[in-house]
Amino acid sequence: MKSFEQIVQEFNQKYAIDVSFDLVYRTITIGGRQAVLYFTDGMIKDDIMEKLMEGFFAVKEEDFPENAHEFSKRVISYVEANLETDEEKLITGLLTGIVLLYVEGYSQWLMIDCRTYPARGVQEPEKDKVLRGSRDGFVETLNFNSALIRRRIRSPELRMEMLSAGKSSHTDIIVCYMENRVDQAFLKSIKKRIREIDVDALTMNQQSLAEALYKSPWINPFPKVKYSERPDTAAASVLEGNIVVMVDNSPSVMIMPTSLFDVTEEANDYYFPPITGTYLRFSRFLITLTTLFLTPLFLLFMQNPQWIPEQFSFIVVKDTMNIPLLAQLLLLELAIDGMRLAALNTPNILNTPLSVITALVLGEFSVKSGWFNAEVMLYMAFVAVANYSQASYEFGYALKFMRIILLIAVALFNLWGFILGTAFIFCCIAFNRTISGKSYLYPLIPFKWEKLKSRIFRTHLR
Repeated sequence: MKSFEQIVQEFNQKYAIDVSFDLVYRTITIGGRQAVLYFTDGMIKDDIMEKLMEGFFAVKEEDFPENAHEFSKRVISYVEANLETDEEKLITGLLTGIVLLYVEGYSQWLMIDCRTYPARGVQEPEKDKVLRGSRDGFVETLNFNSALIRRRIRSPELRMEMLSAGKSSHTDIIVCYMENRVDQAFLKSIKKRIREIDVDALTMNQQSLAEALYKSPWINPFPKVKYSERPDTAAASVLEGNIVVMVDNSPSVMIMPTSLFDVTEEANDYYFPPITGTYLRFSRFLITLTTLFLTPLFLLFMQNPQWIPEQFSFIVVKDTMNIPLLAQLLLLELAIDGMRLAALNTPNILNTPLSVITALVLGEFSVKSGWFNAEVMLYMAFVAVANYSQASYEFGYALKFMRIILLIAVALFNLWGFILGTAFIFCCIAFNRTISGKSYLYPLIPFKWEKLKSRIFRTHLR
């Protein structure tokens, strides 16, 4: 059997404990025996460590526990403690904030869980705001996120299984579901896919996990996963039988399986009476269709002005068009994304003045200079603003890609292009499949009126 000094020296050399400044070890004496503590600086609770040290120094030599199991029961009674001999699990635990304790003469190490992570407050997320309702939101710490869901679902049927992925990152992943409501076959498939993920690290957190879970080509842009930063939305999804996946270091959760109707739902629909919630839902559906078809229909009518009724003749572009309408629309599609990216990277103190300057320059002077026509600017401005009626960024960009395809089809084939482009969009939605392999249009296809009614109309909560 190796001596205490050999075990400590080999462990320090193998994992470069002396090289990394934040990996700290301290040799102490407990009841006349040598012991060593390993911990990661910044990931432990100082007050708990003080209590642990008091307990260690209170152990008398004549009352020293015979083995590590007895030691954990009698001496470490304040926090969770596990026994381990696997070095890989030991170093992974150390790097996640767990304190390691090795006592001379024992064959097992003790893993003491008194860790804490730097975390921000659970304030309402910027993207998923509601007019009425709870104002808390997920953060980057898994313990906080799981507690926010557990606070809302106080049922013994709620399960939160801890998994991990990534050879280097060992990223923690929680699979949350209701045991008596979840699709067991789908749950088994998801857990199997997570365990079989063969990646070095989940560098982009949820996006890396989503691409690993669904390895087929993501040609179809319509989202297969719904993301949410709201605990109430996640809790409601769990109660509906869905699976919620939480990834460490990510302030949002993944909800699956996800259909078209799931993506378009919002928490605001349920924080108002049924008639108001139904109105908000129909408004969002109508605005979504408008953002998709407004500019292609405008281009179609401009190519065929004879189709425009006399009372709507004012929509005809009367000014000189120096640049073709299709080019104007595509340029503005690109410019809108450019301004969105610029806004993300602009300091908050400069955001408002730069927005005003951008609006003046791109709005007024681009029309006066002849680059764009006023009507084109008006319709694209509506599309840009209305696109934010959807909470899902992924769904908004899917609509954008479909709109661009429809614009090009109309420009090339006129009316037939609009018909074929619309059919193509419908096929992209109808032939899409969720991660569970079900129809993306469920409960419309296959048709189930009771479930479809609750998706279209805001019904009474039960």
